[in-house]
Amino acid sequence: MAERVETSHRIPAGLKGLASDYLTLTKPPIIMLLLITASGGMFLAAEGIPSLQTLALVGAGGALGAGGANAINHFLDQDIDALMSRTVRRPVASNRISPMSALAFGIALNVAAFFVLAYWVNLLAASLTLSATLFYVLVYTGWLKRNTPQNIVIGGAAGAIPPMVGWAAVTGGLDLPALYLFSIVFFWTPPHFWALALLIQKDYQKAGVPMLPVVVGEERTAQNIFMYSLALVALTLLFSATDAVGLVYLASAAALGAVFIIFAWNLKREHSVRKARHLYLFSLLYLALLFAVMLADSVYRF
Repeated sequence: MAERVETSHRIPAGLKGLASDYLTLTKPPIIMLLLITASGGMFLAAEGIPSLQTLALVGAGGALGAGGANAINHFLDQDIDALMSRTVRRPVASNRISPMSALAFGIALNVAAFFVLAYWVNLLAASLTLSATLFYVLVYTGWLKRNTPQNIVIGGAAGAIPPMVGWAAVTGGLDLPALYLFSIVFFWTPPHFWALALLIQKDYQKAGVPMLPVVVGEERTAQNIFMYSLALVALTLLFSATDAVGLVYLASAAALGAVFIIFAWNLKREHSVRKARHLYLFSLLYLALLFAVMLADSVYRF
């Protein structure tokens, strides 16, 4: 009797752990940020609150597509993940989930994402989501990441597609504001990711990944971060010249941008782990708040 009770307790624990590992494959924090940017595109396109059905379907399809891409990333990066302290405990790198299981899981999620978006939203939104996955896993993870220090500059295009998906889901097409949204996330990605790279550059060096700090050093990386930060903030302000956003957005973008530039300037002056961490953490908050403001601006337009 005692043995049966003990076994009955172990099985749920094992299933819970397995479910947790599969959830980890999808990288939920990244999905949340991508869904925020996609929502910004939907609210701006709708000039207010889009239908709850569209929000739910794009959220589901976007989460499935992004989660699937991230799972395939675990499969492709299993060798370098096993060498870096930040990633060595990932499910595939630590052999808790087999590489082929992760690959099959990622492909299945992307098939589901395409079906959900193509059937219930529109083909353009589905195609954009699939293109983001293909670009991320084939172009960035499979090629750029291991071969050029400009990997994240070009590869960042994949993460910039969700707001275009949101716009396309509402309008059925792509217009100038959607391209602005794409460009904002595109220019946000290098300073965000290079700040992280400064924090874990020893890991990248050990794994042989040519991230910018490993190749050109901390000083030039900080200079590049500052230049991209200036371009990013200029672009967010230029966006206010369109009819897509109003004064709520403009004031918020200016305030958030000023803080972003201050953090980037501080890192340029002092190439320390502390300054890099400040910029990295604020960059996450910055993008989330910037797109949250777009939601508010679309509802309360002045």
